[in-house]
Amino acid sequence: MPAEFFGSPPANGPRAGLATVLILFVAFLAPHAATAPAEPEPQDTVWLCRPDLPADPCRGDLTTTERTHDQPDVVVPAPSPKRHDVDCFYVYPTVSQELSYSASRDVSAPVRAVAEQQAQRFSQVCDVYAPVYRQRTLLGLQNPGSPGRAAAAAAMAFRDVARAWEQYLAEDNHGRGVVLIGHSQGTRMLRQLLRERIEPDPAVGARLVSAVLVGGNVVVPRGADIGGDFQTVPLCRRADQTHCVVAWSAFGRTPPPDARYGVTPTTAEADPAPFGPGYEIACVNPASPQHNAEVRLHTLMRSTLFPGVLGLGDIVSHRGLPPTADTPWLRPAQRYRARCTRTGNAHVLLVRPEPGTPELGPFPTPGWGLHSADVTLALGDTVEMVGTQIAAYRQRLGQQIGRGR
Repeated sequence: MPAEFFGSPPANGPRAGLATVLILFVAFLAPHAATAPAEPEPQDTVWLCRPDLPADPCRGDLTTTERTHDQPDVVVPAPSPKRHDVDCFYVYPTVSQELSYSASRDVSAPVRAVAEQQAQRFSQVCDVYAPVYRQRTLLGLQNPGSPGRAAAAAAMAFRDVARAWEQYLAEDNHGRGVVLIGHSQGTRMLRQLLRERIEPDPAVGARLVSAVLVGGNVVVPRGADIGGDFQTVPLCRRADQTHCVVAWSAFGRTPPPDARYGVTPTTAEADPAPFGPGYEIACVNPASPQHNAEVRLHTLMRSTLFPGVLGLGDIVSHRGLPPTADTPWLRPAQRYRARCTRTGNAHVLLVRPEPGTPELGPFPTPGWGLHSADVTLALGDTVEMVGTQIAAYRQRLGQQIGRGR
């Protein structure tokens, strides 16, 4: 989109001007969002990522530029690609920019880009499987319509994810351990999958290494690690703990009372979840799960701007073009620290910049916090933690096999 589209920045700064324009842009298109045309319920899964795909966005060149202030860049070569004995099942967030209420099953540029951004680094520790699903689009979220319409769209999206999961179990899993990874709408899909398809099946539940459920309001009893969304899977409180959940929503400042993420639900949501004063939104610090110390995050980001409206959101959040490098991946010079913090009715990963690093801005409104950066801010920490959990799972499995003999 040309820069002239934005016109002159208003008196309160270019970031506010960009945010306003983006909100107006989506609001202008929202009335034109049509319901997806009726089509037969699909029987097979369209795979975005799986190890046998020739152009798999969840695998790629992981060469990384590590940048620090006033120091030369250091290029870290990509590790040799290899297959793994544990899988990751990834469900991507809301990225579809189609002019419809629910997305098609096309592998669009934003869908590929978010898999590169969020899931590709996990290929270091697991084989990644990711289905394409008929998610509610950005326009569908902006113009939700009636509760019945929203619920029907969520049910259709979940059918695609559940079908892919069952197909994966039948054709690809072969008893292997699996990590669930989701963000935003993807986390909401995996919350339901874990509640309804995995927890009730002990044989499948035993294969759960962990679940990384980011930016999707996992609910637990206040001050507790189990209950709420899940009855048998607690929050992770050690880096080597398995069969547990890692969850957080990132904010740069205290969330407003009506924040979309991190605030305890007070009324029933569209998807089944407990609510009320006895519950809170789960937060596990991916950089310090045991002690929740405010430590530096290992931020990793793609060196290319995200396509479309969400790429403009990155410009808003960074108050200009995000940092880039000549390699596919970048650890930027900007450094952030974070810890899980309870404030008012919110429980969030509160992120603050180190000296010399600018504060990230919320997008599209303060109630969303740093939602678009939930995963990348601590991506290096999360991949390391998942790798540690996989190693612990292998060790436990080996001990069980040894005892069986």
